Amino acid sequence: MSTQTEQALLDSIPTGLFIGGQWIDGETGGTFDVQDPATGTVIRTIADATPADGIRALDAAVAAQDEWAATAPRVRSEILRTAFDLVQEHKEDLALLMTLEMGKPLAEARGEVVYGGEFLRWFSEEAVRISGRYGINPEGTGHMVVSQRPVGPSFFVTPWNFPFAMATRKIAPALAAGCTVVIKPPALTPLTTIFFVSLLEKAGLPAGVVNVVQTSKSSALSAPIIADPRLRKLSFTGSTEVGRKLIAQAAEGVLRVSMELGGNAPFVVFDDADLDKAVEGALAAKFRNIGQACTAANRFIVHKDVAGEFAKRVTERVNGMKIGRGTEEGVAIGPLIDADAVAKAGELVDEAVGRGATLLAGGKAVEGTGTFYEPTVLTDVVAGSAILREEIFGPVLAIATFETEDEAVHLANDTEYGLVSYVFTENLQRGQRMIDKLETGMMGLNVGVVSNAAAPFGGVKQSGVGREGGFEGIHEYLSTKYTLIPVS
Repeated sequence: MSTQTEQALLDSIPTGLFIGGQWIDGETGGTFDVQDPATGTVIRTIADATPADGIRALDAAVAAQDEWAATAPRVRSEILRTAFDLVQEHKEDLALLMTLEMGKPLAEARGEVVYGGEFLRWFSEEAVRISGRYGINPEGTGHMVVSQRPVGPSFFVTPWNFPFAMATRKIAPALAAGCTVVIKPPALTPLTTIFFVSLLEKAGLPAGVVNVVQTSKSSALSAPIIADPRLRKLSFTGSTEVGRKLIAQAAEGVLRVSMELGGNAPFVVFDDADLDKAVEGALAAKFRNIGQACTAANRFIVHKDVAGEFAKRVTERVNGMKIGRGTEEGVAIGPLIDADAVAKAGELVDEAVGRGATLLAGGKAVEGTGTFYEPTVLTDVVAGSAILREEIFGPVLAIATFETEDEAVHLANDTEYGLVSYVFTENLQRGQRMIDKLETGMMGLNVGVVSNAAAPFGGVKQSGVGREGGFEGIHEYLSTKYTLIPVS
């Protein structure tokens, strides 16, 4: 990828806020820099929204709400479908942009464009299928009409690790349902969202229906928007710690909330597992997005009889992973998002080794430019190690062992989180038992990646509330109205 191509793309990205259908400067004219984590260089300087700008964006969303809600479902559907088509036309631009601002390898960024685009296509089809029901009540005294209405103006706070898919996963169902939007993209990776919303504009989205307010001061901007009585919905993807605070703020206005929060995914390998499948699944579940995913396998719980062979095969593959800038050919491990992420991975590995874990590969930061950490494999991780409790968010594969099925279930469920679990077994009955017993919102059975636009994404326990994607996703943006018509 030439530097001229990169620069031309970056130069095409709007630098302003998008409010009421216009790209404008922030109230104070403030700006902040976006950096490439592979090099540390500034790649774009953009407008920095103030709390007042956030309220201006909400003003625009409120002003557009009634007309957008009254827009024919087919029209909303066609705009989303046109946006999907535009994404396909610009898929290389979107992929490169994600690699530049977030660091993931270009091949993975292309995969995210495919995944994220599918939310536009899926919800373009769901927009025309919003329905209710009609029938006589049990007493025979009246007719019951149950209908669905858009919730209303919605505020989205998205994370830096999947800057395209997290925007489409929230915006698409909201638009399909007839809700207007204010979105605050992450300060670390705002450019992809800005570019995507420029495509929505080209797709014919009316002014004010989607508004973008990027900022370097997230909580200061978010608080007054959440407190505004005109807001009716809050959706957040990020850490459980921040999610708890936002839920508390949303409670004041009794807002509808969708929260996709932290994860601590177990990856359970039984002694009857197909180890070839398990190794491939492990590499996908752990090292996709450089391990920076809430769905990343965090705790590898492997039967003691196959743990040695599993660790050997995984280590061989990890030792062959190329580290580098995501635009380089063959790179499997790009940079972590910032120096804090590198430090956290190092601390977790060092603590685990200090407790008795064995280091089989990696285990340290890469010297030089950028924020890189070696892909790492640990085995014999001791119970109580921080790496088994905390979300790693880095390319570190930590293996602990078990002996019985009950022990595996206990270890898998021994966490406050419950977003996703992975299980590898060739025993159909055991697989069914795991579906029933594991405390998780999603599960991969003999597969290491589960996300799909047609499936409900979300967790249980402290991994959040609500679902994104699937038939369930649009209902997060609809309220149910019941009307009784007396029998004449």
